[in-house]
Amino acid sequence: MTYAIVESGGKQYRAVPGEVIEVDRLPKEVGESIDLKVLLVSDDGGVRVGTPYVEDVSVQASVVAQVKGPKVIVFKYHPKKRYRRKQGHRQQYTRLKIEAIAAEG
Repeated sequence: MTYAIVESGGKQYRAVPGEVIEVDRLPKEVGESIDLKVLLVSDDGGVRVGTPYVEDVSVQASVVAQVKGPKVIVFKYHPKKRYRRKQGHRQQYTRLKIEAIAAEG
């Protein structure tokens, strides 16, 4: 089974052809294509680790959707001081469908 470890937004994700991953929001439109930086690739020939990137391998992905994650409540409280602060946050994500892991050359 071929897979690659890719980097996006300072985080690492496992990319398998045909699967969908959620990365931090990218400024791309739905349907656009994107190439991801490859840190490691594993296939029938073994495992290749980059320093820091594997140069002759690219991962092509297409943007499926721009979505929001679940709401997280941030509640600050100081007892006996009448201090209460409630704030909500929803992280924005980009769903990417991994099209192919291609070796150049």
